Amino acid sequence: MNHVVRTALAAALALAALPAAANEFRAPLEQLARGEIRNIVSDATVVAAINAQNQKTAGLGQTDIDGLDKKWRAEVDGGGEMISEVLANNLSGYLKARKEAAGGQFTEIFVMDGKGLNVGQSDVTSDYWQGDEAKWKETFLAGADSIHIGDVELDESTQTYQSQVSVPIVDPASGAVIGAATFGVDVSSL
Repeated sequence: MNHVVRTALAAALALAALPAAANEFRAPLEQLARGEIRNIVSDATVVAAINAQNQKTAGLGQTDIDGLDKKWRAEVDGGGEMISEVLANNLSGYLKARKEAAGGQFTEIFVMDGKGLNVGQSDVTSDYWQGDEAKWKETFLAGADSIHIGDVELDESTQTYQSQVSVPIVDPASGAVIGAATFGVDVSSL
């Protein structure tokens, strides 16, 4: 069997095993979500940033949101003012520090507001609006105790297998869900 065929066969077998691997990591990912991740997103820095952005974005309609998302996507490859402002805010600084302190366990962290718009992040995301995705819908809309665990996938840029773990963020003063957060987790760290 030539090298190309063996490589293709090995890749196909590895991909076929991923659904089983996703189940294998579910329990430790849920434990991580209920423990360390909830602690990180309960910080006053996170709550204050989301509350401030929720006030700013309260009047936005879907056309406005789509326009912001389009602007963000246009800046992803070359950078720009919108992305620079988000990456430079206090929340993004906090998230970058928490990612770094995790020693590789977290591959990315981002926080979304009540509309699914990014508030802060450790790394640039491909889009600004997450409100149409399960990571936001199945946490923000599902209540304070919800957890969304994505499939285990190969991250091409880091060559690590990761799962996205998302949780709602609750304002301790009101008890209301005000946003959500997604953590990329390197499953080899579990």
